[in-house]
Amino acid sequence: MDNATPPLTTRIVEWLKDEIEQNRLVEGGKLPSEKQLCEQFGVSRSVVREAISQLKSEGLVSSHQGRGVFVNARSARQSFRLSATALDDRDALEHIIELLVAFESAAARHAAMRHTAKDLKSIRRALIGMEYAIINDQPGDSEDYAFHQAICDATHNPHFIALNEYLEQHVRRLIRRARTNTVTRHPDLMMSVQTEHQAILKAIQARDGAGAAQAAETHLRNAARRLDIYLKE
Repeated sequence: MDNATPPLTTRIVEWLKDEIEQNRLVEGGKLPSEKQLCEQFGVSRSVVREAISQLKSEGLVSSHQGRGVFVNARSARQSFRLSATALDDRDALEHIIELLVAFESAAARHAAMRHTAKDLKSIRRALIGMEYAIINDQPGDSEDYAFHQAICDATHNPHFIALNEYLEQHVRRLIRRARTNTVTRHPDLMMSVQTEHQAILKAIQARDGAGAAQAAETHLRNAARRLDIYLKE
């Protein structure tokens, strides 16, 4: 897992946004390659990919497999935005949790009904990755993201997939804080977190839509309680 600090990603995002706003990168224009951006900013590919993912979540760019990443037309850019939420803003956090519960539950329900064998393999792989992270006293953030991304992929709904990327960049980081805190301060709770993930997978595998939705909601609400523990500490 790449340990680069957020400002590295922010630098790339802000530079690319400026290039787009100043029309140095025009509508339909191709962004510099990952290699070029890595060399320009002196960062790893994972940092560049995170920056590109953020631009995608904001509707500024789109990727085309085998061709690269291109600037979207202004008419195609998203107007929906979520404001940054501070950890000490309890009302805003409750609203975020409500949104995530609704989204994650619906995604798990659809994944249960629509998944393929390949989808299940991806979800299991991410779950195993989290288990290895726990064994090695690592947060497992990237593996956790892969797990939830694989579930959204299993919905086979492009809007769920796109919204998941947006939420990952803008709000799910708050839940990641709960996970990181659990690893560092309450490692005894990590197996409970893993059990919650296993329950989601089990329901999806059984094509139990209602059970998958309930398991996802339970996981999010428990994560919110773990975040509350972190805030109180």
